[in-house]
Amino acid sequence: MSRNFKSDNVTPVCDAVMAAINAANTGSVPSYGGDEFTQALQTVASEVFGTEVAIFPVTTGTAANALALSQIVPPYGAVYCHDAAHIVSDECGAPEFFTGGAKMIGFPAADGKIRPEQVASAIAFAEDMGVHHVKPGAVSLSQATEWGTVYELHEVSAVGAVAKQHGLPMHMDGARFANAVVHLGCTPAEATWKSGVDVLSLGATKNGALCAEAVVFFDPARARDFERRRKQAGHLWSKLRFVSAQLLAYFENGLWLGNARHANAMASTLAQGLRNVSGAALLQSVDANEVFVAMPEAIVAELERQGFGFYRWPLSPAPTGVAIRLVTSYATPQAHVDEFLAAVQASARG
Repeated sequence: MSRNFKSDNVTPVCDAVMAAINAANTGSVPSYGGDEFTQALQTVASEVFGTEVAIFPVTTGTAANALALSQIVPPYGAVYCHDAAHIVSDECGAPEFFTGGAKMIGFPAADGKIRPEQVASAIAFAEDMGVHHVKPGAVSLSQATEWGTVYELHEVSAVGAVAKQHGLPMHMDGARFANAVVHLGCTPAEATWKSGVDVLSLGATKNGALCAEAVVFFDPARARDFERRRKQAGHLWSKLRFVSAQLLAYFENGLWLGNARHANAMASTLAQGLRNVSGAALLQSVDANEVFVAMPEAIVAELERQGFGFYRWPLSPAPTGVAIRLVTSYATPQAHVDEFLAAVQASARG
């Protein structure tokens, strides 16, 4: 495996998930979710979250987000989120398309975490503008955020309280939800419905799966006819057992949390090492598995020359030096982290 810190999407499928896919690849079973794997997933997911849920496997995070929002937001509605949220900047208009026209309204926040007062202010403005403005429709939080930070439970609850006060459902983009749960040291229930989350886009692909995400409703009544939205969007696999089998393996024996724990630990090690490098400056708290750091151009160029993979990250205003993003995963070897830090330190010494 190359020394690639570009994304947690670059990894191979973890062994347990691949084994589950192979184990499911036997015999003839009912199609379109009528199989035993998909039925079992409903029970397992309810156990994981400590309440009865309705879970719908899909194969991309974009589908999970767009379809979840389409279920809870009207076409003339607004979704309040961070201005760097994937639903705003990375999903090619899919949320707007599948909601039939809802508007994503992003708020600035240096640490990636929107504040309850921002939501309250936007709702008040919409109410003042009346029919001329999109109607408040939902709130969406990214957990972990696009800046690698994690909302603390009290922060999720505070935003959720504002949403509930105004009758708005709260969605969570959990592409890196496992990383957040590990950081928080809490239960999945505490991180979601006990803190006011109504629907979760649960990610597994970044954390060891082949192609497995899910939309999780914490009130099954909210999921009415959702299976038709999924079908219309082309995300009802005829051989759905192969997606469900991945998610079952993901949850089994805490695999999802173990994978995330390793990814977080590798990011923490990177961050600690970079703090000791002259000229390097961490740009955000390292809560999950992403590290944003600014370093002199000479160091960044040398790392690229040596074949380390990462993204230069455009920022405005630009920090001193060059901002880069490093992402670790369940498959990141300690040796790659050590080699990266050694290369940075050698380059910094000149």
